[in-house]
Formats: sequence, C-alpha cells, structure tokens
Amino acid sequence: MPSPPPAAVEQYNAISLPDEAQPQWRSYDITSTITLQNIKGKLRLWLPLAQYKDTSWQRSLGHNWRGNFDSAGIYRDPVAEMEVFYADWKEVTGTPQLQLVSQVAKQDRHFDITRRGSTAERGEVLRRCLQSSNLVPTDGLVHRTAERAIGRIKDPVAQGKAIFDWVVENTSYDPGRSGIGRGDVEAMLDSGQLSGKSADIALLFVGLCRSVGIPARPVFGLRIDSSRLFAGLGATGNLRTVQHCRAEFYTPGYGWIPVDPGDVRKAIHDERLGNGDPKLVVLRKLLFGFWEKNWIAFNSAQDVRLQGATGAGALPFLVLPQAEAGGMRFDSSDTERLSYTVNASRVDG
Repeated sequence: MPSPPPAAVEQYNAISLPDEAQPQWRSYDITSTITLQNIKGKLRLWLPLAQYKDTSWQRSLGHNWRGNFDSAGIYRDPVAEMEVFYADWKEVTGTPQLQLVSQVAKQDRHFDITRRGSTAERGEVLRRCLQSSNLVPTDGLVHRTAERAIGRIKDPVAQGKAIFDWVVENTSYDPGRSGIGRGDVEAMLDSGQLSGKSADIALLFVGLCRSVGIPARPVFGLRIDSSRLFAGLGATGNLRTVQHCRAEFYTPGYGWIPVDPGDVRKAIHDERLGNGDPKLVVLRKLLFGFWEKNWIAFNSAQDVRLQGATGAGALPFLVLPQAEAGGMRFDSSDTERLSYTVNASRVDG
C-alpha cells in the first residue's frame, strides 16, 4: 500500500523566523526497516543510533527491535560518544529482516551570546576535537587557509564566526555528490574545488577551526521533519537518503556553539538566493548559533571502526546502515542487496 501523502505543514520563510527561542519539546518515533537480498553465509548489520547523552536540545528515550536475526543488541563507544545497534545472522538461509524503533525528543537549539557560564567540557574531549583525522588534516594548507580567514581576530567566538563566514562564502552545494559527501578536506583545498554536500562543508569548517586551536567537531544525523525555514532544509516521508551533517565549536565560557554552513549553501542553491537577498542575510545570521529541531544527531565519530567487522578498514564517519557478509562490507546505498526505509512520526507536539 503506498504511503499516505505527508500532512500539510505551514511553511515559513527565513526572513520572518522569530528571534526568540520557543522552548518546546517534540517526541518522535523513528522506524527503520531493513531487508537484505542475495546474501549467503554469515551476516552482521550495524545502524547508528541517536546520541545517548541527553542535552538541552535532544534526548534519547529508548529503542526496541524485532526481526529474524540470531542475536542483536547495542554497543557504546564512549570515546567517540557513539551508540550503535547491531544484528547477527550466523548463516543466512532466507531473507534477513529487521525493524528498529527509536523514540527521540527534540527541541530547537539556540546560542545566546549574552549568556556565559556554561559547564566546561572535559579536557580529553577538547583535545580529541583538536586532532586531525584521515580526511581532515590540521596543518599545511588547512592551517594557512584558516589563518587568512581569521586575520588578526583574537576573540574565539569571533574567530569561529570568521571561519563560518569564509566557508559560506567560498563553498558551493553540489547536489550531484552521493550521500552527504566524502568529507575529504585536504582534497578539496588542494584542488580548489570547494563544492560538496553537508559533510564536505561541515568538515571543512571543523578542520579550519582545529587548525588554529579551536576545538570543533562534526555532528552527523538525519532530517526527520519539515523545516520552518525553507522546504529543502526539511524532509518527510521515507527518510532513507536525507542524512545531514552539522558542526559545533567550543569556546571557554560559552561551551559548544552550533553552526550549519552546509544548510546555508543548500538554501542558496535550492532557493537561488543572491548575495544581497535579505533572506540570505537572515539565514546566515541564524545558522551561526541555531539548530532547528527537525533533525536528530547520531554521533561525532570520525575514522570509525565497526565492532565485530572482519573486512574493510575504518569508515570516515558512520551515518548510514552498514552490513558485512562474506568479508565484504556494503551500506544502504547498495539497493541491490539492502532495502532500507526510515520514517518519523510525531508522538506529541
């Protein structure tokens, strides 16, 4: 039976979005359904889950699952602050199937520059958020680019804003890239082709921040509802391809500050916004310090090694369902072998 059309949702324009926070939690049931085909032998499946640490803008309320697997569970990587569901089939004889339901509560996240005094982050976390990764170096051209972006600015918040502005002004959104992009910052800068999807743009911001001593991290997740800003910044129906990467950086006194340069570039592309467009002026200001609640955060992990994997090496990040059979790994972009649907329904609000 075809899915019913999404309910009509009042669309807002970024130029008229209210400045004041609207503290209102909204809960969602997020249902992921996976069926695998043309699989023989031993099989393991992994799905990233909503981040397990409660924040002022997201809470994980629990998970339940069912399927014809032999065993299943959840493991937690405390270093990466990541929680992953896994399921095992010892010997596939039929059609492996799984349904996972997660309940998550969300509200908008706002940064208020007039309010200081946030809880200090642990030193080990900040040190980790200054390190390079396989695709995001922090020296050479990355460092020189960041220094040009910040110039003589000394205030950490203003430095972050200068890097955010540089990324928004010098990148472009490329709808032709697969998924959320590769996030290969070094290749982007070396080629001078600063185009891509949300992971490319967010990780460029993260790499530039880290290279000048500002702790920063990507936050990988999934759009789960329509947007009050622009239609292209939200999603309804089957959410299997609407993963999205945001970012945040840390400053003493304020803590973690949310940004979303990728969605600025996506809105420019989708809405054909010119530099002088007042909608763009408002959106750029808004998405430095604001995350809309129509998206759930999975994790900030980079160079991810899946627990129990025997085949391929580390993933640059974990945002899609992954599977391994016969020593070969594939993800939900392989629709010949992995059928994946994910839907979100409001529980309240």
